[in-house]
Amino acid sequence: MFKGSMVAVVTPMKAGVQPDTALDSVALRKVIEFHIQEGTDAIVSVGTTGESATLTEKEHCQVIRETVEIVNGRVPVIAGTGANSTLEAIALTRCAKEVGADACLLVTPYYNKPTQEGLYQHYKAVAEAVDIPQILYNVPGRTACDMLPETIIRLASVDNIIGVKEATADLERLTKIKDAVYEGFSILSGDDLTTKDFLLQGGHGVISVTANVAPRLMHELCELATKGDAAGATAIDEKLIGLHKELFIESNPIPVKWAICEMGLIEAGIRLPLTWLSESAHPRVRAAMQQAGVI
Repeated sequence: MFKGSMVAVVTPMKAGVQPDTALDSVALRKVIEFHIQEGTDAIVSVGTTGESATLTEKEHCQVIRETVEIVNGRVPVIAGTGANSTLEAIALTRCAKEVGADACLLVTPYYNKPTQEGLYQHYKAVAEAVDIPQILYNVPGRTACDMLPETIIRLASVDNIIGVKEATADLERLTKIKDAVYEGFSILSGDDLTTKDFLLQGGHGVISVTANVAPRLMHELCELATKGDAAGATAIDEKLIGLHKELFIESNPIPVKWAICEMGLIEAGIRLPLTWLSESAHPRVRAAMQQAGVI
């Protein structure tokens, strides 16, 4: 089972805001070493926060491969391999398996708005095509596609599908899914703001944006909440509440890239159509970082 604080890690780039801003392998190593040192439980490579939508398929596979090589078995690597084309999702998932990822995270097909049956058939096709553990990813706020609990429960019986990242912030869904799936099926939060309560109610972990900036605190929060220590988890969450909110002041990963650039981990690089964080937002993100004690 995948559990704990799993960082949806950024994809470092050289300074600049261009359609083809260069990837930065040196900074990727620096970022991953930082996370391993700070106790992050798993690395999620090239998800939404990793700018998967702006990377070519070749670059996508390259970043996963480099991440696997740098991590070298010290923590699990989960590769983002979802796409709105089933063929592309299969190709990316196959690439992740070939380069040694431990599992894949597949977002619901965006833009084309499949039916629930279409979602079931899409995920079933990928699971049957590539023999690697696969985690469903539901984030309707970005995809305009909501995978209902009934479909998640149905997919839990498909070989190779071993968990779900549920990013709706609807805690009632957690209970519904948890009560219906087999023990050992990973139920992960995709919403930092509600992660504490998600774990206290029986969730297993989080795939986190906040963990990019405060990995140690997110790891500790997850440990305490999983053990049922509501008071301890709340004390940590109160330090992180600003980051949970302000890292979404503009579209993710714009604010989080700015924040970890401020921490000296990466250069000020991002790919169009994303832009660098607006100057007017700097004080709010900086104040959240100060509240968390990371600067």
